[in-house]
Amino acid sequence: MEVYFYIHDPTTLNRQGPDVGTQYRSVIFYHTPEQKRVAEEVIAQLEEAGVWDDPIVTEVTPASAFYAAEDYHQEYFRRNGGQPYCQIVVAPKVAKFRKQHLDKLKV
Repeated sequence: MEVYFYIHDPTTLNRQGPDVGTQYRSVIFYHTPEQKRVAEEVIAQLEEAGVWDDPIVTEVTPASAFYAAEDYHQEYFRRNGGQPYCQIVVAPKVAKFRKQHLDKLKV
């Protein structure tokens, strides 16, 4: 959860950076009541701590059917890192993540 809330803006409804639409909403899908409880507790703690100026709009929703993305989306950044979107939007986020959470990466 620490990483999840660190790598995106949970205060923007249906938007992440320049990307807009419900597919860009902040959402946590849970499988068990325990997962739901933990997600809601973390959100409450972050709200209480005032980490962001705006309220958290992250949805906590039961998991349903999962559909894998099309093949061309798989490993997109690794295979297309030179694309302008990857260079301008994704690469800085990846660099920031690596700097702050190197200990969480699988090596």
